[in-house]
Amino acid sequence: MEQMKQIPVYRQTGMYAREHGELEQFRQSNVANIACRAAIEKAIAENFDGMRLRADAAEPVLSEFGAERVMFVLANTVQHKDWDGRFSRENKAWAAAFSIEPDAVMGMDRRLQFVVNSHPAVLDGFIHMVREAAQNQQRRSVRDQLAHKPALPKQPLAKREARVR
Repeated sequence: MEQMKQIPVYRQTGMYAREHGELEQFRQSNVANIACRAAIEKAIAENFDGMRLRADAAEPVLSEFGAERVMFVLANTVQHKDWDGRFSRENKAWAAAFSIEPDAVMGMDRRLQFVVNSHPAVLDGFIHMVREAAQNQQRRSVRDQLAHKPALPKQPLAKREARVR
């Protein structure tokens, strides 16, 4: 099977996938989402000592599934559990910014299959870790792009002075 990180996150519903001939992409993404949910639950179980969640708990999950899928699964979880006061306001607002449509089949939302079932307070800390790691990754990416940007040719002093005036 294709490495999970390489499977694109499919954001449309099953009905949309059927109507547009994209059922295979939908199915692969759904399998990856469910596996990601299980990996998050495992990472939390293995890295929570009853008091603290290890600072590097999210790294293996991010490495295996990629930030986009991990954040999608976490946002889906918070949206389904938005009534729970153990999620911080920041994480609820962050999750609400994701456009995730319900995917009802015979009265059941298919997206419940990848709702993380870890303790909400510990999961909230995990979400903070993932968000911070994703922001750091984005900053590094921007820095790398800027570092490889060709420098502008230097203009003679006279031209620079004329332009300032």
